[in-house]
Order: sequence, then structure tokens, then C-alpha cells
Amino acid sequence: MSGIGRVLVAVYGVLALAAIGRSFVQIASKFDEAPLAYALSALAALVYVVATVALIRPGRAWYRVAWATIAFEFTGVVVIGALSVAFPALFPHDTVWSWFGRGYLFIPLVLPVLGMWWLARHRPAVEGDAS
Repeated sequence: MSGIGRVLVAVYGVLALAAIGRSFVQIASKFDEAPLAYALSALAALVYVVATVALIRPGRAWYRVAWATIAFEFTGVVVIGALSVAFPALFPHDTVWSWFGRGYLFIPLVLPVLGMWWLARHRPAVEGDAS
């Protein structure tokens, strides 16, 4: 992996660490104030960790895992983002994906698009390919 792939993995890794830290503090200190929002932050952290590992690991199985987690991430950002805008009372405190990732400079909205683009351009070779 080189170039944009390395940058993508680095950004996913940093976002994973940030989401883990945020969700840990939220859940440990004030879970009763916004359990849905904080549980979603923990889910986002898990998704970012799995996506980071899947992007690093070679092979078709990890490629599929990367696609699944990144597609799930994009769906989560769009759905939670739209719900947080349309029904702000559902999320009295922000999640990683609230307002389309506004608290993270909208990186959660842009990153899965870049990730899916990168995955589409870097499909692993099938064993036995002569090319």
C-alpha cells in the first residue's frame, strides 16, 4: 500500500482513536444523559477500528470486510446526520456522526466516499490471474 492508501489508513486510524476516546469518556462519565448518542459513538469507534484493520490486511476476505464497514459507515453518517438535523431532540449530545460529522470537520462524511473510491480502484487480484 502506498500513496493515498497510506493516507486513508492513517486518517481512519486517527479517527478510530478519536472516536474510541470520545465514546469512552461519554459512556464512563455521562451515559445516562444521552445513551443513544453515546452508544452510536461507540459503534462508530468500532466501525473505524474494523475499517482500519481491513484496509491494512491483504486478501479478498479483508477487502470485503473493508467494503462492508465503509459502506456501513457511510450509511450511518448519512442516516444519523439527517436524523440529527431533522430531529435534534433525538440526539441531545453529539455523536461522531451527528450533523454529518460536524464535530470532526465533516471528515466522517468525506472519508467513506474516498474509501469506497480507493477500494474500487484497488481490487485484490484473484489467485491464478496471469495479469
